Amino acid sequence: MTPPLVEVVIEDPRWHPLALDGLAEQAARAALAAAELAPEGFEIALLAASDARIAELNAAFRGRGGATNVLSWPAVERAAPSEGAPPTPPRPGRADDPESLGDIALAFETCAREAAEAGKPFDQHLLHLVVHGTLHLLGYDHQRDGDATLMESLETAALAELGVPDPYQEAARDRIA
Repeated sequence: MTPPLVEVVIEDPRWHPLALDGLAEQAARAALAAAELAPEGFEIALLAASDARIAELNAAFRGRGGATNVLSWPAVERAAPSEGAPPTPPRPGRADDPESLGDIALAFETCAREAAEAGKPFDQHLLHLVVHGTLHLLGYDHQRDGDATLMESLETAALAELGVPDPYQEAARDRIA
């Protein structure tokens, strides 16, 4: 039996009915596949928390007030050498000693509100956020235009494999309307 890629820690009980373990596993595996990495030999920790807890983490680690939908802490910084280039890929560990890619945290109220405002199923929004967070753990970013284009293309590919519509196409359509 293959060990799970994602270990989910549920801190806020409102996450329990969502089958987050399975959603997170699917999303992280799809993100790794989009980045042309096999999931074997890697692990990710995911914290399912409240907005209040995420606000504390956001202040402590990013110096920013308030909650955000997803936070990620890569185990190793793997930034791309130049804008639009892929980051240095991680090396997998052994099955009995996997390489930690890092940690992801999700804020319940913010995620639920964003899904409702966008008219998206909550589970599809969560798949997107875990894909997004996993790509951050791999060193992908969206601060520079070239990096954002690369990261968004990987997100779109991973989400397509999961049957989730392209969130960036939808956002562009919403801006035009």
